[in-house]
Amino acid sequence: MLAISTHRPRNVNVPRAAAILYGDWGTSKAYVVGLAFAVAGYSSFWLIVPMCLLTALVGINYMTICRHYPDGGGVYASVRHRSEIISIVGAFLLVADYIVTAAISALSAFQYLGVPHPEMFAAAAIAVIGILNVFGPKHTGGLAFLISIPAVAVVVLLAVFCIPHLGEAVHNLQPLHGGFGQNWTGFVGIVLALSGVEAIANATGVMKLNPNSPADKPNVSKTSTPALLWVMLEVCIFTALFGLAAHALSGLQIVPGAEGNDVNAPGAEGVRDYMLRYMAQVFVGGSLGVTAGHIAAWAVSIVFGFLLLSAVNTAIVDLIAISFLMSRDGELPPRFQQLNRFGVPLLGAVVAAAIPVLLVVAVKDMAGLADLYAVGVVGAIAVNLGASATDKHLALKKWERWLMSFTFLIMLAIEISLLVDKPKARVFAVTVLAIGLILRGLASERSKKKKQAAETALAPKAEPIVVPAPNWDHAFRPPLICAVRGVGKTLDFAITEAKETHRPLYLLFVRVQAVITERDRQRKWQEDKEASEIFTYAQAHAEGHVILPCYVVSDSPADSIVEITATIGAARLILGAPQRGTIINILRGNIIRQIAGSLPEDVALLVYA
Repeated sequence: MLAISTHRPRNVNVPRAAAILYGDWGTSKAYVVGLAFAVAGYSSFWLIVPMCLLTALVGINYMTICRHYPDGGGVYASVRHRSEIISIVGAFLLVADYIVTAAISALSAFQYLGVPHPEMFAAAAIAVIGILNVFGPKHTGGLAFLISIPAVAVVVLLAVFCIPHLGEAVHNLQPLHGGFGQNWTGFVGIVLALSGVEAIANATGVMKLNPNSPADKPNVSKTSTPALLWVMLEVCIFTALFGLAAHALSGLQIVPGAEGNDVNAPGAEGVRDYMLRYMAQVFVGGSLGVTAGHIAAWAVSIVFGFLLLSAVNTAIVDLIAISFLMSRDGELPPRFQQLNRFGVPLLGAVVAAAIPVLLVVAVKDMAGLADLYAVGVVGAIAVNLGASATDKHLALKKWERWLMSFTFLIMLAIEISLLVDKPKARVFAVTVLAIGLILRGLASERSKKKKQAAETALAPKAEPIVVPAPNWDHAFRPPLICAVRGVGKTLDFAITEAKETHRPLYLLFVRVQAVITERDRQRKWQEDKEASEIFTYAQAHAEGHVILPCYVVSDSPADSIVEITATIGAARLILGAPQRGTIINILRGNIIRQIAGSLPEDVALLVYA
């Protein structure tokens, strides 16, 4: 067997990394401005400012984490080498956060669009996004980048129309009412803009390396740091600006409700959940006329609707990825790592979409979902910061360690307050954690039983496949390589072609998976049933001709095929024509086109149809 070492393609540049982060961080302003006003009215700006400062503080710390964890700096990956238990707790807190993120983002999207029963539309959208993820990992970086361009443009234009009203906003600005305890509770209640930072930390493994950065000691700081910096500045500056500009809207009234306060405006009800749309209607309409105001309101609704749905997709992808990783590490039942034909863990995809669907239908209200939020993300970030700050083996500068420790203490205080003041969030997070630990116990018990059975049973000796020594005739003719997914006409053609041209034949089987672990990189083809059937069949029909099995686990099959073809110096690459339907080709892309665009010019591509 040919030993091949492949790596995940590092093709996420600064704009794409920023777009991944902006799809989550950037959406927070869509609902946090309204929620803050519902909490503190015309003094809400004094709560939004410290929230923006906290966002900046967390962003600075995660620049350090991304620099020191170039292969993934999320809480599960970065803490696991310190303590498996702490990493599991952090992971399940993050799962709770992603569930609520998907639900709250989808509901906010359709509340901005002003549809009746937005919770039903939100549930349907989550279900559709979940179904699309069944067909394979989405290139969310590129999609998020396309969506973020009009989003940033709309945000800047809205800010331009807000600026002339800032004087009136300052005039209407009131001091905070109540004592420190009451205002601290209000501040803790609007900490909703942090979860995206974990998403970008997990993405460092696919970011572009710094120039001259060696593969064995990767560094992605020139990608991660600018991405975090630019998005952090956009979120902090514009959230604070819109939070202040909202005070220029006259006649806003706080309406107490069972699920939290709402906000009514003259001629409009429930503007808490679509405050930016209302601001566009009032400010643009006041400058350019009523019609222009309505157009601006719809532009804000559509752009933020798509941006929020992009955040839903990111949350579902992250849920699938983390459940798969934990299953591969034996922390969840094996069913969460069983892949469908598109390389997606089907059970993980179903669960990742089903729970947010049930949640958004059950709660139906932004304030209600906000009551479930923040415990998970604040807890996960606190765990990551605390573990990293106390890791003596992490080469942190003194000021970085102190700043990280200080931020950890703030996040810990917020987490304690959330657990005390948000009983629903506490129950939800504890429920997710309890279910997760139960599943971990089942997985651990199954693993122990399987190990005991393997030790006590007499393992039958498998007959080894005898691979004849290469007979390099014709002056070491360059070999052929055939990438196959099953026994069929393409494989038969490749064997015949190799015999007729007197060339050795490499048979390449790529096991496609959305997420790759270290255990996957060490897997042998004898452990893969499909690969074993193909290689056994080939050896039986080769009639002594040189057949060299080649096996790799990859999340990017086109890149792996091109890399291995170039490595062995093949003269010709043989592929079978894809048998997928049109819709699957649209969703996943045609692999032949991807390979043809990257294949070295001296390698002939032969497609057998």
